[in-house]
Amino acid sequence: MTSTSLPFVQPIAHGIRVIDTGFHRDVFDAAYLIVENGRAAFVDTGTNDSVPRLLAALEAAGLAPAAVDFVIATHVHLDHAGGVGLLMTHLPNAQLVVHPQGAPHLIEPSRLMAGARAVYGDEEVARTYGDVIGVPAERVLRTDDGMTMALAGRPLQFLDTPGHARHHHCIWDARSRGFFTGDTFGLSYREFDTAQGAWAMPTTTPVQFEPEALRNSIERMLAYAPECMYLTHYGRVADVPRLANPLLTQLDAMVALALALPDDDKRHTALMDGFIAIHMRSLSEHGSTLPEARVRELLALDNELNAQGIAVWLNRKKTRSAGARA
Repeated sequence: MTSTSLPFVQPIAHGIRVIDTGFHRDVFDAAYLIVENGRAAFVDTGTNDSVPRLLAALEAAGLAPAAVDFVIATHVHLDHAGGVGLLMTHLPNAQLVVHPQGAPHLIEPSRLMAGARAVYGDEEVARTYGDVIGVPAERVLRTDDGMTMALAGRPLQFLDTPGHARHHHCIWDARSRGFFTGDTFGLSYREFDTAQGAWAMPTTTPVQFEPEALRNSIERMLAYAPECMYLTHYGRVADVPRLANPLLTQLDAMVALALALPDDDKRHTALMDGFIAIHMRSLSEHGSTLPEARVRELLALDNELNAQGIAVWLNRKKTRSAGARA
């Protein structure tokens, strides 16, 4: 069986396969399988429900579970790493590779789950993510900024890329001249593609969004002159400098809007409506003709989480300012 026989697996160049994890909707949440000289690594995993797809993709590539050397989590948000522990139980030789600030949460996920319940609620977490399994500490490899490790001789370099989360790193694959970006390089859904190509928007999910750090992380990756980015949401995108322009422009506009709003009970709705207006302007410039109702539908989850994340950042900023004045 070849990977092309699996509808949720798309082989791309340089031994990389993008796997649709099935989370939320089709072509929304990706994991990646990198194959090099008969050895393999996964980058991000989706949730527990995604694990059968990842194992099927591995089998379709002609590899046994014992051939996987690494499971790499770009960060520990559950749509990226919720399935890590369960997947690791199927991969006898794999190490989990994770940012040092994220490692404790995948070894002992109780605080991670508590944070998810605070955002989504108990019932939604139980329905969507199930029981997240911890990874034995001896199987966890913590990265350092600039660290390079080899997958069967293929170098993979890790950059500390805060902004979306402080426990986020991105992975530079010199072979394909691309970064596995997690959420640092934003979201790019195929429904928004036009004759100009892909379109991207920022993600400011709770609870560690920091706009200046995010911009610095994006600019640091751009300095590598990447030919492509491998996004978790969703897939491989090229023409990176052009794509960075709407991403950073929208980031600045979202932050400016948030700073201008009063801190009252209408702020959340104002953030959500304002963000949609920002995205609609950007999409119009991109040549998209999707009506606002369809854009709201496609971005419903992201828009809600972005508003929550910006609010957390605003509140933290307010608290720091009050402390400085005291």
